[in-house]
Amino acid sequence: MQHYETFVFNSLNFYIVFISSAWSCDKNDNNINTENNNDMTSGKIKIKVNSQTFTATLLDNNSTKAFKQMLPLIINMIELNSNEKYYDLAGGLPTNSVNSGAIKNGDLMLYGSKTLVLFYKTFSTSYSYTKLGRIDDVTGLASALGSGNVTVTFELE
Repeated sequence: MQHYETFVFNSLNFYIVFISSAWSCDKNDNNINTENNNDMTSGKIKIKVNSQTFTATLLDNNSTKAFKQMLPLIINMIELNSNEKYYDLAGGLPTNSVNSGAIKNGDLMLYGSKTLVLFYKTFSTSYSYTKLGRIDDVTGLASALGSGNVTVTFELE
């Protein structure tokens, strides 16, 4: 009988340790899943449009980590809807798209996994994007980007 009680006690200890470990893993997994939140700590980049340079702060997520690996990047961004410039990247980036309901002037986002979008007007939207970051000071952004296609340079600060 004593061996049986020891076995039950040891089994309970294992069960408690196992449950505790599982809870601990779930807690860590939640931290991983929230990685794409609005924590803007991943660093700064420069965005050059003609003679003007803007500084943007990137989010800390897998999308921005992959994007930063592509820099420096000189691209011809295409005008769309009088509120954004876009460019289709050669390869896809990791995504975590959400519909925020609104786009802000200066948002740098990813549509799908390949389309880099720089917005220069604020408006409501029903589309989902992966947010990469945002231009710190948007003064002069719309006039710098102009009304047509434009060459834009993205580089690490």
